[in-house]
Formats: sequence, structure tokens, C-alpha cells
Amino acid sequence: MSIPEDFLKQLEQYSELSHREKEVFVEIFGCSKNRVQVAQELNISESNLSTCLTGIYKKFRITGNGPVKESRLREYLSKRYSQQKPSGHLTTDDVDNSIDTLVQEIRKQIKPYIKEKCGTMRVLDMPNPIELTGKQGIYTNVNILEAITGRRRLKVAELMQSCDHDNFERLGLSGVKQKLVSGLEVVQRHSKLMVLGKPGAGKTTFLKYLAMQCIEGKFQATRVPLFITLKDFAEAPKKPDILKFIVQLLSSCGITHTSGAVEKVLKQGKALVLLDGLDEVREEDTKRVLRQIREFSDLFHTNQFVITCRIAAKEYTFESFTEVEMADFDEKQIAIFAQNWFQLTDPVKSNRFIDKLKENEPIQELASSPLLLTLLCLVFGDSGDFPTNRSELYQEGLDVLLKKWDAKRNIERDQVYKNLSLQRKEDLLSQIALTTFQQKDYFFKQKMAEAYIADFIGNLRDANPDPEVLKLDSEAVLKSIEAQHGLLVERAKGIYSFSHLTFHEYFAAREIVTNSTYETLVEHITETRWREVFLLTVSMMRKSNELLLLMKQKVDSLITRDEKLQKFLCWVNQKALSIQSNYKPASIKAIYYAIGFSIKSSIDCSNELIQNLDLGRILDKVLDSHIAGKFNDGLEQNVAVDLELALSLDYSLHSDFNLSVAIEFIDKPEVRHLLKKLKKQTYSQTWVEQLRAIMIEYRNIGHDWEFSKIQNDLLKQYYNANKLLVNCLNSDCYISREVRQQVEDTLFLPIKS
Repeated sequence: MSIPEDFLKQLEQYSELSHREKEVFVEIFGCSKNRVQVAQELNISESNLSTCLTGIYKKFRITGNGPVKESRLREYLSKRYSQQKPSGHLTTDDVDNSIDTLVQEIRKQIKPYIKEKCGTMRVLDMPNPIELTGKQGIYTNVNILEAITGRRRLKVAELMQSCDHDNFERLGLSGVKQKLVSGLEVVQRHSKLMVLGKPGAGKTTFLKYLAMQCIEGKFQATRVPLFITLKDFAEAPKKPDILKFIVQLLSSCGITHTSGAVEKVLKQGKALVLLDGLDEVREEDTKRVLRQIREFSDLFHTNQFVITCRIAAKEYTFESFTEVEMADFDEKQIAIFAQNWFQLTDPVKSNRFIDKLKENEPIQELASSPLLLTLLCLVFGDSGDFPTNRSELYQEGLDVLLKKWDAKRNIERDQVYKNLSLQRKEDLLSQIALTTFQQKDYFFKQKMAEAYIADFIGNLRDANPDPEVLKLDSEAVLKSIEAQHGLLVERAKGIYSFSHLTFHEYFAAREIVTNSTYETLVEHITETRWREVFLLTVSMMRKSNELLLLMKQKVDSLITRDEKLQKFLCWVNQKALSIQSNYKPASIKAIYYAIGFSIKSSIDCSNELIQNLDLGRILDKVLDSHIAGKFNDGLEQNVAVDLELALSLDYSLHSDFNLSVAIEFIDKPEVRHLLKKLKKQTYSQTWVEQLRAIMIEYRNIGHDWEFSKIQNDLLKQYYNANKLLVNCLNSDCYISREVRQQVEDTLFLPIKS
């Protein structure tokens, strides 16, 4: 005989069973399945099944041996069930209708509370709350990683496989890519879900969204959403259990006969239980709260549960919960969030915001964090742009992660790391950043990180010198940095990195400025990966004269000893001096450097350098005019002629090139005559040499310098180093007029005449 599951679940002994015992109990006595069927259904062994049955019999106080126990328990349950049935007993349909009616009544009464609690968001310095959902809603659909990033068993080489040490992909710090699944889809797939994520990853917002979707009938409309902030529950007066806390919550919403109604809803599995912020529970309350969650979720296991917690924040195991991780925002999500954010104040500004992000990869990288993206929107909303001094923006972001995010929500975190002041936290991260950056360790092993931490905290006042204590403290500090601030992240099991390459670079620059190790920095002037560190260092310095002069000396030293390269620079200088121009001499020299060195490709790549010297707009016009076949005024005629002839020669080295455009620039009749005559001839190597000879004789350009591979590499390094120097000059740095003029006047200038 089968006994209704609803009745079995209402028995007082049922609540004493473990989760597995409940499943076995319902399958055998509610569904009348035999032991073999149950073992297959639940995917457990015969011995585990026997253990579960032993526990069930014990809690129901059933004695005897073997099959006798099952018969006695079935008889006991049948007797209890018959005693519960009055003459006017409700049918299953009646019970279903009754519970559905109750659910809808509670949903109606709790709706104002849910909308008040979960309908808006307000973080950081937002002046007013913003609607979460609806036409004016800010919410952006989130993605979920079903495999926890830090638990993947990968090696550093595997994490680095999509990038290289010298040109590290800014948005590729997660290493091996994972499949993304939408948040709602994951919740639908798992009845018990633990959502982990970095600080500011959007966990609370996601939970609020679930509550709003539920109460608005768009998701699990037959359930009652119960949104519980675990910090509030843990610190509630008289320390109620979760059931009593929910009863008190619903009573405040005006729900009558709350205790019985809540229990009935929970027993029928009609609740969506949303438990937010496990990591925000104080240390002294943690054990009690974990036990309460475990018991409550076991007792009312037919409901839907979603818990949020920061990664690495708590050592716990909820056996029946599936753990997933919040994914960072991708470019599409960033754009949607920005559009939602600015739609009320200035819809056009969202497009400008996205355009500015694309122009600035280090800032764009930070936008993958919903919290930091919110900060960027706030900053951009005030001024319509990002600060020219990026280090100030990064410092503001770090202030949010290091102190403001917890402080604004009154969160206390009682761990070793709390004893370090904000200054010391930044000092520690700076020391780790520069050490690992110098070694090209974008990813570093946990033991190495702990060694750096132990070395740092071991030198602090009142530090315990005992190696074992230092080891334990360094482990705790590392986990605290990850959980509290998210600035160090476990990318695979036992392998860490900074959360963003931008912060890695920022802290490395901070360490250089703190210790004034500028001579060490300039040794990396030809390495692409150090570019952002140079720019940040310059912007952080009170006065950057010393560093700029060191950089200039290092740039000049790159090709000082090569006579041919010095001769090449002499030619560049001669050509620039021959031009009467209102533009900076360095701008003109940059063009001729590009013309002389690998003609077309260098002109293209010199665009950024010349732009930084206020000539980019002009050069763009010349390049565009070459494509369009006409010249736009703006650049001195002599420079334009040289540029067009150089382009003509470059193209002619590969194919027959139409000289018509170049001829239009020539004002000397004899030169025009020679070029027109050459145009009529058949293309050949002789034809190329004739063109080159004309250019050399009449314009002093077109020389075949015949640089070796080593010299070519040196010239590229020299060019890139000069470009970096110009970028630093034009950044938001403080430099004296005298030093600025000295550096600009000597750009691309030969050391030997």
C-alpha cells in the first residue's frame, strides 16, 4: 500500500531524518518501490541503502529483524494515516487547490515588501536608488560558470596558453575559457544552489532579481519568494531559527496565522528561499548560521534554495548544494549596463561611454566587474569622460574594494588581515605586484604568494617570528585578500593572479614610486608590457623630471654606438631642419624617421607618435588624401611631397604604381617632367631605381639604408621607446617647462654629428 507523500512529510519523525534517509523513506513507503528499484533510482549502493533504513527504523523506534522491520513500519504508517483521515477528508486535488490559494494570498501580501527590499539598488555614491527591473531597470542578465574557477586543476602554462609574457591579453586573466550559462537557466536546473563570486560581482543584485521575477510572476510564479539577508538573520534579537525569523518577517507584512501558513507553504515545497551574503556573517555567528541553513534546507528540501557567498570566504560544505560561480561581464553586458544606466539622464552618453572604454583598454578591463563598472558610470556621468590621470581613477576603485564596499554596508570581518591598516594592505600588494611583474609571473603559485606575505608581515611591529605562526598567518592573509577585496584571485587550484592586470600594473608602479627605483624601471623601456607601468609611475610622481630625463638618456643609448644608425638620425634631422614649419620639430622628425625607416609600415605606425605631438590630424589627412587621390591643405607642401613620393616608392617596390597623385604635388617643372616620363615606362627593377634616384637627387629621400636585422630591431625599439617617452610627456604628469622643452627638442636627435 502506498501512503501519500504529503502525509509522510508531515510526520514529526520525518524532520529528524537526514536528507538521504528522507529520499529512501519516501521512495519505499510513499511510492511502494522495492530495495533494488530505490538503489537504482537514487544511485546508491545496497549497503548505503541498508544504512539509511537502519536510521529510519531507529527514528521511528521500530524493532525486529530484516523484512519484519519494513512490515512493522508500513503497518504503523498505515494506522497513523487512517487515524488522520476524517469522514470529510480532503482529496489530493482539494489539498493542491488549498495550498495554491494560500500561496497566492501570501504572494499578494508580501509583494510590497519584496518590491521595497529587492526592487531597487543603491551602491557607492549613487545619489538615489535605481530601479532594478522594468522599462527603466538597471539589471543586466548575468552569466554563470558551472565549474568554480579556483578549483580547476590547471598549470600556469595552460593559463598562459592564450597570451604571451610580453603582450599579455588584458581581458584574458581568467586563462582557459569556460562555457557560460545564463543565471536563470542555472537556477531552474538546480533546486539547491550556492552562488559564489568575487566582491562586487553582482551576487546580491542577482538574488534581488530572482525575487522580483518571482513576485512579478515571470519566474516560479507558484512559489513565495523569501529574501533573507543572512547578516540580519544572524544578528536578530533572541537568535531565532530560520523558520521563526521568516515568520517574524511575514508577520510584519500583515500576514495572519503566519506560523501555520509559513510551515504549510514550506512543507509543500512552495517557497523560493533566497539567502544572501553568507560571507557577511560575523565569525562568532558562523557555526550557528551554517547549522541552521543545513537543518532548514534538509527539513524543507522540496523548496528552491539559492545562497550567495564570496569565494574563499567560508570553510563549509553543504552536501546537497551545487556550487557555481558568477562570471565577469563581457563587452556585450558592459554595453547593456551602460545603456540602462544612462537611459534616464543622457541616452547619448552611453555610446560615448562605450567609445571611451574601447579607447582605453586598462579601464575597459575594470568594467568587467559590475561594482567597478558602476563606479566608472558614476565618474563618467559627472564629467562625460574619464580622468586624464588614470592612477587617480584606479586609486578610487581600490578604495571601493579595500574599504568602502564593506564600510557602507556595515560589514565587519574579524580575521588576521583586519589588523593591517589600509596603508599596509596597499604596501603588501605593491610589493607582491612589482616582484611578480618583474619575473613575468602574471600567474603565481599559492606557496609563492604566501612566502611573499610571510616576508612582509614578519617585518611588522609585534609580528610573531615563529615560522609556523607566520605560515598560518600568511595563508589567512591570502584568503582574506581574496575574500574581502578580490584583488588576488585563485585562477586554478593553488595558482593566483591579480584580479585585473590593471591593478597588477598600478601596484607595481606604486612600489616603484614609493622606493624611487626609477633607474631599475628605465631598464624596461623597450618592453611593451611595461608601457602602462611607466605611464602610471609618471602620473603618480610629485615631480617627474628625474624619471623623464632617465628615460631620455636610456632611449638615446639604444643606438648611440651604431654609426649607421647615427648617420640615419643625422639625415632625419637635416630633413626636418630644411622644413619651415609652425609645428614642433619633433613632429617633423617623426615623419622623416618613419619615411626613412621601412617606408609605408613605419608611416602607419608613426601615426600615434605624431598624434601625441599635435600632428596626427594633419597626417591623417595626408594618408586619406593618398587613398582618395587628392591633397587636403594642412601639412606643409614640402613634407607632403616627400610623404607622397615615399608612398609611391614603397608601393612601386611591390607593383606598378600610378604616379599621378605624386606628380600633382611636385612644383618643380624638371621633376614633374622626369616623373611623367617615368610613368610611361614599363615597370621593372630599373624603373624602381630610376624613381629612387630622382627622389634622392631632388628631395634627398628614398635612400636605401640597407639596415641589418639587428639594426632594424634597434630602430623599432628606438621608435617605440620614443613613442613611450612622448606618451609620458603628454600624460597628466607634473614636469618643469625646462625639462619638457629639453626632452622635446632632443627627440630623434643624433648623439654624434
